[in-house]
Amino acid sequence: MDSIDLEVLQACAAWLRAGHACEYVTVVRTWGSSPRPVGATMAIRADGQVVGSVSGGCIEDDLIAAVREKGIVRTAPEVLTYGISADEAHRFGLPCGGTIQLVVEPLGAHSRMDELLALAQRRVLTRRTLDLDSGAVALSEGVADEPLRLEDRRLVSIHGPRLRLLVIGAGQLSQFLAQIAVGLEYQVTVCDPREEYRGSWSLPGVRVVHTMPDDEVLSMRLDNRSAVVALTHDPKLDDMALMEALKTDAFYVGAIGSRANNARRRERLRELELTEEQIGKLHGPIGLYIGSKTPYEIAVSILAELTAVKNGVALPAQMSVEGGKALAAQAADDLPAALAA
Repeated sequence: MDSIDLEVLQACAAWLRAGHACEYVTVVRTWGSSPRPVGATMAIRADGQVVGSVSGGCIEDDLIAAVREKGIVRTAPEVLTYGISADEAHRFGLPCGGTIQLVVEPLGAHSRMDELLALAQRRVLTRRTLDLDSGAVALSEGVADEPLRLEDRRLVSIHGPRLRLLVIGAGQLSQFLAQIAVGLEYQVTVCDPREEYRGSWSLPGVRVVHTMPDDEVLSMRLDNRSAVVALTHDPKLDDMALMEALKTDAFYVGAIGSRANNARRRERLRELELTEEQIGKLHGPIGLYIGSKTPYEIAVSILAELTAVKNGVALPAQMSVEGGKALAAQAADDLPAALAA
């Protein structure tokens, strides 16, 4: 669950507790180009206050205008479609051919928003099934990567753990990596017991801790929505944390360093009695080969690889740092022969 979706749930629960009438809006289908993806959510209060987004502003304006004019008058969920005609696409700011379908749900005690919020905050993956005829809601155990679906007058959506990223080391590269990761909706924790590296941190939305990295890995109870990136270059800090992280269900565990350092790191992990299967989960040298030189470029390279792994994209070997550098070296070796031919 992205942070904005959690904010929407928090707003819904708070408004209901305070006695405000409100609605919960979910993007359920899109055709062509659309500003927001399926699953995007928004909460709207009877006075027009909004949290979240379903279109980037244009459709929100229409929904707000309707609420301010008539109040919240729906007594059951309703399916709305925007952007069918060229005129509507222009009016609502949708790209050419874009169409978006929403479910607008009036909320009440039957909506179980407090329960859903509590489960999300406890990082429990939850399936929410909404009956479009009655507005009744059922909550059950969710399945990772289960898609949102609207069928048989039921809307099934999945709510649960947002992505987490543990960055080991608080140097300059870590600051750039954390800054971009926050924009990608990660809940970022930076761990570094070295006081001299933590003093200059002032990045909003990033939790900075001074515990030992392996202790932080254990305390975070990493799951399959978690990633770990080791950036200290110090085996005393990186290796123990990597050892613990590779035993978890974290979807990505990576460490910075040269190809030679990466080979030595793997040998050290073997000495720590990790299995070959566990060591095989380690990404290193970390990132994609994009010719990155500056800390910002290296951060982009790392997060590009992390994103590909999260999305289940199988990358060719030559896109890795190791494969890309080997290919570049081979091309350099072949150049004199090609020029002489």
